[in-house]
Amino acid sequence: MSAADPDFTLSNCRVAVVGLGLMGGSLALALRGRCRLLLGCDPDPAARELARACRAVDGVSADPAEILPQADLVVLAAPVRAILGLLADLPRLHPGQAVVLDLGSTKRAVVAAMQKLPPRLDALGGHPMCGREKGGLAAADPGLFAGRTFAFTALERTSPGARRLADELALALGARALWLDAVTHDRWTAATSHLPYLAANALAAVTPTEAAPLAGSGFSSSTRVAATPAGMMLDVLLTNRENVLAGLAQLQAQLARLESSLAQGDEAALRELLLAGAAQREILVPSAAAGNEHKA
Repeated sequence: MSAADPDFTLSNCRVAVVGLGLMGGSLALALRGRCRLLLGCDPDPAARELARACRAVDGVSADPAEILPQADLVVLAAPVRAILGLLADLPRLHPGQAVVLDLGSTKRAVVAAMQKLPPRLDALGGHPMCGREKGGLAAADPGLFAGRTFAFTALERTSPGARRLADELALALGARALWLDAVTHDRWTAATSHLPYLAANALAAVTPTEAAPLAGSGFSSSTRVAATPAGMMLDVLLTNRENVLAGLAQLQAQLARLESSLAQGDEAALRELLLAGAAQREILVPSAAAGNEHKA
């Protein structure tokens, strides 16, 4: 079945999820009973055993070549640099037609690699704006995507059928589909996800251990994303380096303004900076939606 088929819907799809960690596992759990066949692939024996035990998928393998030829929709749910390797090998792994979607946190390199796929592999980028600090299938949750934004980046070659399937997938997950180009996606996520990770990580790193008895909810919420697995974030940071560096420069400049005002004891200037920051947060995360904050 191809995306050009009028009956090409999620319920008729055979779906293969490559990578059964937090994101791929949550996606698989959310899709149970919503597609024709659900297959999984992961190199970790413990992940495969857990997938069998909790019936996250109808079948699971360590080898993508065993499951991908059966799939109408291939979902690449691995770290970004692993996704790039899978895309390079995908024409060999899947000899037929399929829609290919990734769940990586950066899009420019992924979309560039997708452009090189043969036309029979109908590709588009994806990034669900959700997550948790703990990874793995054990932390997976079928409700992880509910109420969240699911960003999609279409290629010029992406078919209307593939776009419809992406919209249907987001709807089935309870997510909000947002279509944007890869350059914009990576610039925005550098500001809303990758820079906050670095700021949280730096704050945690400079906080003395002896202060732990006074580390309350404010410190916990401010540094929460610092617990994100470093291996995953290395992929993200290195594939979005230019945007993250630009964000770091802006953050350092703002911190310098705060430092200067505080060092000079300039209460009026310090107040203005603090109020401006609070006002900008209200624009970005309105109080009415405060309970829907998340990391990406």
